[in-house]
Amino acid sequence: MTDLSDFIALSLLPISWGVDIAERLRAGRRPGDVFDHLVRERWPNQPDRRAGIAARIARAIDLAARSRITPISWADTRYPPALAAIVDPPPLLWLRGAASALADGLAVAIVGSRAPTPYGLEVAGQLAADLASRAVTIVSGLARGIDSAAHRGALASRGTTIAVLGSGVDVVYPPEHTALACEIEEQGAVISELVPGTPPNPAFFPQRNRLISGLCRATVVIEAGKTSGSLITARCALDQGRDVLAVPGSVLTGRNRGGHGLLRDGAKIVESADDILEELGLFANHAARFDASSGHADPVLACLPVGEPCDLDTISERSGLNSARLLPRLLELELRGLVRRAGGGRFVRFDRSC
Repeated sequence: MTDLSDFIALSLLPISWGVDIAERLRAGRRPGDVFDHLVRERWPNQPDRRAGIAARIARAIDLAARSRITPISWADTRYPPALAAIVDPPPLLWLRGAASALADGLAVAIVGSRAPTPYGLEVAGQLAADLASRAVTIVSGLARGIDSAAHRGALASRGTTIAVLGSGVDVVYPPEHTALACEIEEQGAVISELVPGTPPNPAFFPQRNRLISGLCRATVVIEAGKTSGSLITARCALDQGRDVLAVPGSVLTGRNRGGHGLLRDGAKIVESADDILEELGLFANHAARFDASSGHADPVLACLPVGEPCDLDTISERSGLNSARLLPRLLELELRGLVRRAGGGRFVRFDRSC
């Protein structure tokens, strides 16, 4: 199999194997070797399973080619480093739209109720619009309610937005959001870890929530009840070392109990886009930022030998910064032309004098 086929094969293995797959890929194992080892170890004497996966790979590649769907493997330089940093990143992403949307810089997730109040819809749309107008990518799940309001707010500001599906990217759910998905393709991307043609399934939505939070520096929760699926996204964000914020709401309806629980547990209160940007440290004194002309004194840059690709774990260990604080520093270095992305969620420093 080609590397692409090997990565597709890995993506078709049970989601519960995700941590083991990621550990082996980070250790430098080839995707085909990882697949062969895991299948021999966990599905011994079951050749039908391997044959079934081979058939699904061929079908996925055919559907992608016919539907202009782009596969982005874990080894691809376009694979988002923030997502590569989580413990169980998908081996492969399928994308409709612009792959550049995955590398547009700072991203914030906005999630919440599928049956929100008019207040919740207004807040979601306004926050998304304000953030998108400041070059922040808005990530959500294309669901009814808060998700769709967030996407539409970003689109209204001509900003970038990413929809993460719990189905194949060619199977839009809910179906009434097909037109919205097409608009998102024009100003961002629709992505999924599931192969093209995969129908929506209740089991897929909790697992896709880790991708929504994993793509982002922060997750903002709006009108979440005690059993809201958006609380799963918030828990994923906390597990990934990302910030969690919540919009306060009425105590009379019960629609906000989940969000208020997050606030009691220490989540930042959000009343405006400025609250989110401040929490992310984007209103810090410019005097504290390093000067590109003396970039070699920067502690993160000092952890990167010239020409040697390093993953986030290595840079974190050397710099003493966790991934939530490290990613924006690396983004700044990248924007200043001192660091470039390498495959597999790694970064490499290069000498600008060359």
